[in-house]
Amino acid sequence: MERNVKNASKIKLLALDVDGVLTDGSLNIGAEGELFKAFNARCLLRSGVRVAIITGRKSAIIHRRAEELGITELYEGIKDKRKILADLAAAGGLGQEEIAYMGDDLNDLPALLYAGLACAPADAAPEVISASSFVAANNGGRGAVREAAELILKAQGKWNEIVNAYMKQGQGDSQ
Repeated sequence: MERNVKNASKIKLLALDVDGVLTDGSLNIGAEGELFKAFNARCLLRSGVRVAIITGRKSAIIHRRAEELGITELYEGIKDKRKILADLAAAGGLGQEEIAYMGDDLNDLPALLYAGLACAPADAAPEVISASSFVAANNGGRGAVREAAELILKAQGKWNEIVNAYMKQGQGDSQ
């Protein structure tokens, strides 16, 4: 559901929660006690949009996936996600209208209310959906981040360029 997404063309930073956004929120524990999560994300990094991960948890799995995706801005064990967004804005000389945030639960509300473009997966808490200007058709971990990325890239006129680059030569798996 798109409400007011006019700020999508201004976005220079997309910050993401992990559980329920990059993943479906499931925590899977194997017989040996190992913990693993399912990730489904497409990044904007190649098009010049910064991507940050802000999560309340700490996990080596998050580090590994962030590294694979080329995301260098990773904030773990965070209770006040809004403060991190404000710090990122100040450090990067960004206005609030240049920041997008995608979250799914009540602890994401302050960050969503701060961001110029508030995004939520389809299965987010009702209060999060109400606070969001863009609600993906897909659930967290099932394409919601990709939808937000496409929204931003299309609003910035970069989507067709990316698609054409893939049609000409492909880009491997580092999207």
